Amino acid sequence: MFALVDVNNFYVSCQRVFEPRLEGKPVVVLSNNDGCAVSRSNEVKALGIAMAKPWHQMREVAEQHGIIAYSSNYALYADMSNRVMSILRRFSPDQEIYSIDECFLGLDAIGRDHTELGMEIRQTVQKWTGLPVCIGIAPTKTLAKLCNHLAKKHSRFAGVCEWAKLDQATQQRVMQEVTIGEIWGVGRRLSVKLNEDGIFTVADLMKADPETIRMRYSVVLQRTVMELRGQPCIDLEDVAPDKQQILCSRSFGQLVYSEHELAEAVSTYVARAAEKLRRQQSAAGALAVFIRTNPNREKDPQYSKHVLVPLSQPSDDTLQLTKAALWVLKRIYKPGYAYAKAGVMLLELQPNTGIQGHLFLESADPIKRANLNETMDKINRQWGRGTLRLASAGFNHGWKMRQNNLSPCWTTKWADLPVAGG
Repeated sequence: MFALVDVNNFYVSCQRVFEPRLEGKPVVVLSNNDGCAVSRSNEVKALGIAMAKPWHQMREVAEQHGIIAYSSNYALYADMSNRVMSILRRFSPDQEIYSIDECFLGLDAIGRDHTELGMEIRQTVQKWTGLPVCIGIAPTKTLAKLCNHLAKKHSRFAGVCEWAKLDQATQQRVMQEVTIGEIWGVGRRLSVKLNEDGIFTVADLMKADPETIRMRYSVVLQRTVMELRGQPCIDLEDVAPDKQQILCSRSFGQLVYSEHELAEAVSTYVARAAEKLRRQQSAAGALAVFIRTNPNREKDPQYSKHVLVPLSQPSDDTLQLTKAALWVLKRIYKPGYAYAKAGVMLLELQPNTGIQGHLFLESADPIKRANLNETMDKINRQWGRGTLRLASAGFNHGWKMRQNNLSPCWTTKWADLPVAGG
C-alpha cells in the first residue's frame, strides 16, 4: 500500500506561511527572471490563469484582480521541503522523495487504518510547518497519484482519499470522468496519440490490452495500465539514483555582450554543477558548454553554439572543470551578439572511487585538490552558496536573473528571520 503526500500549491503556500495576509488572496510565484507563473493559488486558478503563463501577459488581469506576484525563493522552498520530508519520515520507514513537494510512503508495515493515518499526517504537517497537504492512498503508486488528484479536487475527502474506501460505482465513475492527461506519466504528447487511438479517459486506458499498449507505445505505459488495475509494478526507490548528467544553466537578467561576463556565468555554473557532482560522489568524463542569444528578439542577430569535450581523466575538481569550460567558451564565443543564456553540462558520470590513474596529472596534488574542494563545499554550505568562489566567477553579477519581487529568506538567513511584534 502506498501514500502520496503532496503539498498544495507549494511555492505559494510557503509564501503564505510567513505572510498570513496572503490567505484568500490571489498569489502567483514566477519562474527565473520573473518570467512565467510556476505556482498559483486557488484564487488565481479560478481566474483561468494557466500554469506557465508569462507574467507580462497577465499584468492587466493582475491589476484588475489584485494578483500578488513573487519571485521564486529557492532557498526558502528547499528548506521548507526538507522540513516536510523529515516529518513524513516519522510516519513510515519506507519513503521515496519524488520531488520538492511530493513524497511516496510505503504503508505495508503500518498496522492501522490508513485514512486515519493520512489525517494525522495532514494535521501534523499543517501544525508543524503551516503547509497544507493532500494525500492519496492506494495499492499502487499510479492509483495513489490518482487519489491525490481526487483529494485536491473534491472537498468531501477532507484532503485524504483512499482508493479502497471508494465503493465500486464511485471508482468506475472516477475512471470515466478523469481524462488520460491526469494520469501519472502521461504527458501532453502521449495524450494526443492516445486520443487518436480512441483512448480519452482512465477507463479507456484500463480496458486496453496491456500487450498491445506495450507494442504500440512502451513498456512504461503497459505498467501504467497494470497499476491502474491494482497490480503494483513500480516499487519505492528508497535511495534516489545518481544523476546520469548534471546541467546548470540560467537565462540572464539582462543581455550579455562581453566574453568576460559570459566567463563569470560559466564559472559560476561549473561550481554549482561540480558541487552536485561531489555530493553524489561522482566524477565527470566529459563537459559541454553552450551559449545562445534570444530567439524571440527577431530583429537581433542570432547565434547559438554548443560544444562537448572529453576530459583527459574523469574529475570532480571545480578548478579543473572550470579550466576546461573556459577553454571551450573561448572557442565558441563570438563578439557582436546579445547573449541571453549560457549553461554547463557534466556528462559520462561515474563513481569517483577506483578511477584509473593518469601519467600526466592536470592538478599537482589530487589529495590536496580534493581537500580544497571539500573545504569550499563546507564553507558554502554553512555560510551560503558563493561565499567562497573562484576569481573567474566574479562578484558584481549584472547578468544574474531578475528577482524583483523576492521575499526574505525567512528560514535560511539570520538577517531575514521573522520578528514577532511587541
